[in-house]
Amino acid sequence: MKRLRKLFWTTKKEPVSSAAIMLNLLFVVLLWIMLFWVSLRAIQVELDFSFLGEFRIRVWDGFLVTLGLSLFSLLLSLVIGALSAAGQGSPLLVVRYFCNIYVKFIRGTPLIMQIYLFFYIVGTAWGVQNRFAAGVMILSVFEGAYIAEIIRGSLLSIEGTQIEAARAVGFTRKQTLRYVVLPQMVARTLPALTGQFASIIKDSSLLSMIAVIELTQTMREISAVNFRLFECYLFLGMLYLCLTLPISLVSERLERKFCYEN
Repeated sequence: MKRLRKLFWTTKKEPVSSAAIMLNLLFVVLLWIMLFWVSLRAIQVELDFSFLGEFRIRVWDGFLVTLGLSLFSLLLSLVIGALSAAGQGSPLLVVRYFCNIYVKFIRGTPLIMQIYLFFYIVGTAWGVQNRFAAGVMILSVFEGAYIAEIIRGSLLSIEGTQIEAARAVGFTRKQTLRYVVLPQMVARTLPALTGQFASIIKDSSLLSMIAVIELTQTMREISAVNFRLFECYLFLGMLYLCLTLPISLVSERLERKFCYEN
């Protein structure tokens, strides 16, 4: 009875065994499957995914576009976020206020509004015709504001006494940045930045509004042809999970690795 209890019950101090993890995960997955099955039976829907084989090339192309959008947006948003975080602490007031307003505006307005604003107004005014490039820019500007706050927050969390201690032992400003500030910032920002990458993948689905033929737009077009709405969007969710679940697992591992308490 005690062994059976350990499979379903644990305390914070006790490590969870692999058998308990697998058993409980299986139980949770079965509960979700049962919930969906009961819901589908209630509305008398029978799922049939066989038609997706005919569109495998289009689905694969949309998957690659989503992956490309996410990767390019991640790299560019890291640059924008780092510059914005540095600009918020700039002694030049114009730069400081510009970065503050940018972060507050982007974080305070929905992405759907920003897509219309930047593509149809700013993009049209500057002659941006490539929808993929426009999507990367929009996503990068949006995610860059959140990354800026992650970086700024991690920088502010470093105690001033550590900087003073580095100066006391004779470190120069560059040495303090290299040996004291940067290692701690990496430890504190990596898990959050990894989670932000998962958000970039999910947010890329909204670019279908400006006819970027990524994964969501591809599945929307397929469902319009055969009217298999449930199958298309369930399969779409599984494809996004294939991208975001590994990132979530990496994020959890990084959090445990860089947790000072452990």
